[in-house]
Amino acid sequence: MIPFNADELTRLRDTLGEVIADGAAPGGVVVCGTADGQREVLAAGLVAPEGGDSEPTDNTLYDVASLTKVIATWPLVGRALDTGLLDLDQPVRDFLPAMSGEAPSGQATVRELITHTSGLRASTRLDAYRGAEAPLHELLCREPLEGARGRHRYINRGYIQLGLALAHVHGRPLDLLAAEMWEELGLTATVFGPVGRGPTVAPTEQRILGAPRIWGAPHDDNAGLLGGVAGHAGVFSTAGDLGRYAKALLTAYRHQGTSTLGAWLRASTVPQTSIEPGLDRGLSWILAGQVAYHHGFTGTSLYLAPESGRYLAIATNAVYHGPTRQRIAPLRGLALKTISAV
Repeated sequence: MIPFNADELTRLRDTLGEVIADGAAPGGVVVCGTADGQREVLAAGLVAPEGGDSEPTDNTLYDVASLTKVIATWPLVGRALDTGLLDLDQPVRDFLPAMSGEAPSGQATVRELITHTSGLRASTRLDAYRGAEAPLHELLCREPLEGARGRHRYINRGYIQLGLALAHVHGRPLDLLAAEMWEELGLTATVFGPVGRGPTVAPTEQRILGAPRIWGAPHDDNAGLLGGVAGHAGVFSTAGDLGRYAKALLTAYRHQGTSTLGAWLRASTVPQTSIEPGLDRGLSWILAGQVAYHHGFTGTSLYLAPESGRYLAIATNAVYHGPTRQRIAPLRGLALKTISAV
């Protein structure tokens, strides 16, 4: 294991403070450590002005947005593959309620969906399906393809389909499947939204001047239309829980001979397709050398370095200020550089 040293922690702390001062978010938390027990918590700013002078901690609840893909959908897919409920190279329609007729988007395989190489439409507007008589899985599967299968393009609707497939093959709702798994992993705060408002819950965006800010409800519109429970977004978690999850993954990775989760992580860190020079897509995760990571639109990130045993989690509500979300980029860049150090 390679622990985070004092210089690295100082740079992370300073950069977190700088991006918060620059308006990247009202506040934020970084939790980093190693599989063998190092755990450091860095925090800056406020949860939000709505919470008065409440400062964020590793117990502050954030909308983690697309981290849902890797802390809910991805591990549940791994479990379903292990028990034979899913197959990576079969069409997703095989794992959804029976439907008749043509279903171009239903022919995408589980592997293509989880690696963003399905060719499905990138724009997802579930509000366009309001009033439709057919169930959602049919509406999604009957959509025509937009791109070539096998080419990387980040697509949320593939994970919506995976969430529906997981619920169908288990005969149980996605949020209950995830809750049982998180309990096994010791994640006590992680939950699908919506959640109650309060000083320990970070609000996100105010989309209309004078209207209430989004607070406790999913920032993602499609997740909201699905009641907060979807395969691509909708989960709320804390920096503390993200760190515990990362540690559990790294521990499983080192004991993959007896761990389904460890074997799944090893398989998932094998490049499946190129994103751009220096970056590949594994199964869900982005791969940069020896590091696997994923971002959430709201200002969250999770980084794993399985070989060195390092992890780093970022939790912020960077969409609080709208377009200034991009101001978190220096912290994310430093996080990737730091966790890559060996």
